[in-house]
Amino acid sequence: MADEFFNEKWGTMDFSWIKTEAEMDLLSGEWNHLLDESASHVPFLRHEYLMNWWKTRGGGEWGEDSRLVVITAREEGQLVGVAPFFWTSDHLGEPELMLLGSVEISDYLDLLVSPQNLDRFVTELLDTLPKLDLPEWKSLDLYNLLDNSPTLDALERAAESRGWQFSREQLQHSPYISLPGDWDAYLAGIDKKQRHEIRRKMRRAETCEDKVEWYFAHDADRITAEAEDFLRLMANDPEKEAFLTPLMREHMIRTIQCSFEADCLQLAFL
Repeated sequence: MADEFFNEKWGTMDFSWIKTEAEMDLLSGEWNHLLDESASHVPFLRHEYLMNWWKTRGGGEWGEDSRLVVITAREEGQLVGVAPFFWTSDHLGEPELMLLGSVEISDYLDLLVSPQNLDRFVTELLDTLPKLDLPEWKSLDLYNLLDNSPTLDALERAAESRGWQFSREQLQHSPYISLPGDWDAYLAGIDKKQRHEIRRKMRRAETCEDKVEWYFAHDADRITAEAEDFLRLMANDPEKEAFLTPLMREHMIRTIQCSFEADCLQLAFL
């Protein structure tokens, strides 16, 4: 195992290079605990999601020649930072480090580190990366960070202090609506016409000759079959049908299963 593991202290943090799935598997509990404290607390950064993403290389988006370059930082034995990178080649064949989960199917990505440790972690991470015996790489190409992620400013400060080039560009708009968590409060917050239309459709459903019902998937014995039902409905759209290659279907089913096991799946059927 020694030749598969790097550990060194370049600053105040102890850094390790995680190269194998077996090593990454051991981080599950610590990883998700750190995510709970991180500025970007999103489901696409959960350990089980990224492990399953890696097994299919994002549903076939990246080649099998990609390599894990997950960098962890500890202080007094406690995990305080994770840079969940992998090594690959870009569309021009240039070698780079990217975030696990890039690009197409993970809405939001980031580093895992608490806000109070962010600047120090980023600073020491950039000091550490050139000293590792990594495959040759020319850039950190980090997709899918939210525009309000504090990681962006921390990376810019750390890069400029080293004379590294830093650039930021918008990939796409990502609008969202904050829901109040209460149905009546939601109805009260939309305009009168929308509220009337929702209530009209609900009355039609209640009086329909064919019974209308909906439910959340909750039966462990049926979750795989219900995942297949979900993908079958997706495939009714020709673009989605083309998107759902065998590897992408495997990724989607793995994601649904691991979310169910982590008790964070909300898969509803009407």
